Amino acid sequence: MSVIRMPSASPSTARAINDRLALDLLHREGSLTAAQLKTLTGLSRPTVADLVERLRDAGLIEVVGEAGAERRGPNAKLYGIVAGRAYLAGLDVRTHGVAVSVADLLGRPRAEASLPFDLDVDTDVAVERAIALLEATTAEAGAAELHTIAVGAPGLVDPATGGLRHAGGLPAWHGKLVDELRRRLAVPVLLENEVNLAAAAEQRLGAARDRDTFVLLWLGFGVGAAVVLDGSLRRGASGGAGEIGFLPMLGPGRLPTATDCDGGFHTLAGSAAICELARAHGIPASSADNAEAAEAAVGYAIDANADEFLKIVAERIAIGAAAVTAVLDPGCLVLGGEIGRAGGDALAARVSRRLSEISPLRTEVRAGTVGGSAVLEGAVLTAVGAAQDVLFTPGAEGDFPRMR
Repeated sequence: MSVIRMPSASPSTARAINDRLALDLLHREGSLTAAQLKTLTGLSRPTVADLVERLRDAGLIEVVGEAGAERRGPNAKLYGIVAGRAYLAGLDVRTHGVAVSVADLLGRPRAEASLPFDLDVDTDVAVERAIALLEATTAEAGAAELHTIAVGAPGLVDPATGGLRHAGGLPAWHGKLVDELRRRLAVPVLLENEVNLAAAAEQRLGAARDRDTFVLLWLGFGVGAAVVLDGSLRRGASGGAGEIGFLPMLGPGRLPTATDCDGGFHTLAGSAAICELARAHGIPASSADNAEAAEAAVGYAIDANADEFLKIVAERIAIGAAAVTAVLDPGCLVLGGEIGRAGGDALAARVSRRLSEISPLRTEVRAGTVGGSAVLEGAVLTAVGAAQDVLFTPGAEGDFPRMR
C-alpha cells in the first residue's frame, strides 16, 4: 500500500503562520510574555524568540511592561501590539446624518463625532461636510493618516461593484460619499449594509457572542435582517440577503414592488407603523414617525406596561421572524435597531412566546445589547479586521508591510 506524504510547510510559510498566531493571541489576550506565548502557541523557546524579534523589527509589537515583580529573579518583558501602528475609521451613514469613529489597530476608539443632516440636504454639501467631519475626527485622534475605512449604510451593496445600488427613499449623497472617499483618500474604503455591521458588533461584543449561527432582526425606520451562518455573514448573490422589508404580507393592500417596500413587512413593523399603532392605543408618539419616535413610544409602553399595544407589536415582529426561521432555522434571533433596543428583554420575551405559537422551530429570541452604536461598532471592527489582515501578513518577500 502506497503512503501519501503531505508536503511540509516551507520555512517562510511556517514563520508566517507562527507570526499571525502570536499576533492574534496578543490582540485577543492583551500583553503577554515570551513564556506565555510559548505556552499558548506550543512553539519552542527559540522559535518564539525569533518571532518576537521579527515582529519587533516590523514595528508590530513592543515592550509594554514587565511581569513577575512578585517573584525572585529578573522580571519578564511583556509584549503588546503597537496600537498606533495604524489608525482605522468607521462611519455610520444614515438618512439623517453621519457618525464617525477613529480607532487604533486594537480597535480602541481615539475620537468620535457625529453630524446631523436635513433630509433635503444638497448632495454635494452633505458629502463635503461628511468628509470634513472625518478629517477633523482623524486629526483629533492624533492620526496622520488612515489605513482603512469601513462605511455602514442602508440599502443594497452591489457585490460586483462594491457600491450602493440605487434604492427609493435613500439619499443620493450616501453613494457619492463612498465614491469620493475612495477617490480622495486612496485607502481601502469598505462598504457594508448597516444591519450586517450591527450583526458583526452583536456577534463580537453583544448578544450573539456565543452563537455561530443567528439572525439579527433590525427594527427601526425600516426593517431588515442580517444572516450569520456557521460564523460567516451571508450577503446573497446580489447583496440583498435579509431585505425582509420587501417580504409580502397577506391581507388587504398592495404588494411591495422592486423599488418600494410599502405593502411588505416594512409596512407592518417599521417605525411609521409602530407610531401609528401607538397613537391608536393612546401612547404618545411623535408625528415624525421616525425611528426615534418609535423608540420613544415603545419605551413608554414598556414602562407603562401597555399590554395590548405590546402584544400587537410582538405579534407583528413574530410574523416576520417566523418567515425568517422557516427558511433558515437559525436557532437564535436577536432584536436590534431602535425598536428592538427600546423593547429590550421584555419585548424579546413577548416575541419569543408568540413565535413559539406560530412556528414549530425552536428559536431563542434575544434583545440586542450593543445599543445605539451597533452599526458604528461594527464598522470599526470591520476596518480593524481588514487592516490586521494586511499588516499581520508578510508579503511575497516574507516581509511585513512597512510604515507609510
